[in-house]
Amino acid sequence: MSKQLLIFRHSKSDWGHPEISDFNRPLNTRGIKDAPMMGKRLKKRNWVPNQIVSSSALRAITTASLVCKEIDTSPEDIIQNKLIYDATCNQLMKIVNHLDNKSDKIALFGHNNGITDLVIYLTDADIYNIPTSGMVLISFPFDDWNMISKHTGEVVFYDFPKNSADHDE
Repeated sequence: MSKQLLIFRHSKSDWGHPEISDFNRPLNTRGIKDAPMMGKRLKKRNWVPNQIVSSSALRAITTASLVCKEIDTSPEDIIQNKLIYDATCNQLMKIVNHLDNKSDKIALFGHNNGITDLVIYLTDADIYNIPTSGMVLISFPFDDWNMISKHTGEVVFYDFPKNSADHDE
């Protein structure tokens, strides 16, 4: 069976409280609205991950939790990985290559610039900035996450809140 990786950038965060650390920044109103909307779009595509891995930063884990509720997946099942926060493409590749082979469909919730760089590295797609709440589904012709490397993936879809194509929002 081939592997599929959904790369999801966290939703828009709140910059209105300078005393809060970057790691602990919450979502703003738009982020709280966009995450469930993107979860609904994912459900409409009938794509549900076997496993969800998220940065442990508040804005990423909140985004993942809001998406989970829309795709009928328990937020308690989210695997938090603190290494995703502020990770480079190379660091994210190490995480991807060590994902659990029992899961063929995994969603990874993270941050820019790392996740956009990862999409380009894996697919050579013309995607230069995944916006907040943006998601890219990549398919790989392997049954082992460790085999995934540069330009081995193919973009199945790329979607983000302001993308009105195919949506009735």
